[in-house]
Amino acid sequence: MRALAILGVKNEGAFLIEWLAHHRALGFTDFLVYSNDCSDGTDAMLDRLQAMGWLTHVRNDGPHEEGPQWALLKAADRHPLKQAADWVLFLDIDEFVNIHVGDRTLAALMATLPKADAITLTWRMFGNAGVVGFDDRPVTETFTRAAPATLAWPWRAQLFKTLFRNDGHWRKLGVHRPRSPAPGQLARWFDGSGREVADLAQGQRIFSDFTRVNYGLVQLNHYALGAMESYVVKCDRGRANREASGFDMGYWVERNLCEVEDRSILGLDSRPLREALQADPVLAGLHRAAVRWRQDRFATLMEQEPWRALFGRLLMCPPSRALDMAGAAPLRVFQQPAVRKPGA
Repeated sequence: MRALAILGVKNEGAFLIEWLAHHRALGFTDFLVYSNDCSDGTDAMLDRLQAMGWLTHVRNDGPHEEGPQWALLKAADRHPLKQAADWVLFLDIDEFVNIHVGDRTLAALMATLPKADAITLTWRMFGNAGVVGFDDRPVTETFTRAAPATLAWPWRAQLFKTLFRNDGHWRKLGVHRPRSPAPGQLARWFDGSGREVADLAQGQRIFSDFTRVNYGLVQLNHYALGAMESYVVKCDRGRANREASGFDMGYWVERNLCEVEDRSILGLDSRPLREALQADPVLAGLHRAAVRWRQDRFATLMEQEPWRALFGRLLMCPPSRALDMAGAAPLRVFQQPAVRKPGA
């Protein structure tokens, strides 16, 4: 089975080794990675990883009318790796697939859901939990406080990405789900708890049913915030999707969910692969340079009052409280249309 992970990155070299090692340990056989106008050496890291046989790197430097994310998806649709893959998943660098069955690999998940054409991997938001400084240590070990298993608000915390069988059911890649279903083919969709969800095959819904647990078999750990210092640098970088709003305190509040502890992802041991990558002197040097770049970029931003103000607000802001059905009732009276058909 050839399983392809597609990734787009900009100035995220400090996190690349951990992400790649985790998803290789998970069972992805191929990685198609697009870099967007990098300043921290991420593109050089990807060149080195390609030379080491770990991935395929494509430069996706702008400008792009629709933003770099849509440009890379259109390019990936035509790439030979995508055409040869049996299964495909589009991910971001802050998203880690977390499988709960068997040996915690893709093969175990496929064996559990042999009839699936598509599997929704629902986000589980991992909050900041008061981590201020950026340190060069694994994200999955640093951030272990997450959203509760069910919540009614914010609905964005229940968005999903889609792992799908690449057999002609869809003609185009999408951010959250494949697009342009082929005429006359109705795919079988299953959620992260193994339930078949027929309506997903007929619409464009990109969020899971928030009234029930969607993480029984698999979840997508989403480390959207990171350390406060890293979040400031992320805001400076901007969004990959031109249509999306910028990073701000609203983005932070809706994702800083820390109500329960979840260390389940640590059950998949990717440390040997991380160590193998870090043993390469060229790659290790590039990684250290990316870490220094991130630290230096934060220091530079702190010379400007708007960025100091944002950092101060982060320091002042406590973890957010997810709303259950009762808590969200006053809001949902006015927000039902947005919940039913949210934007990407």
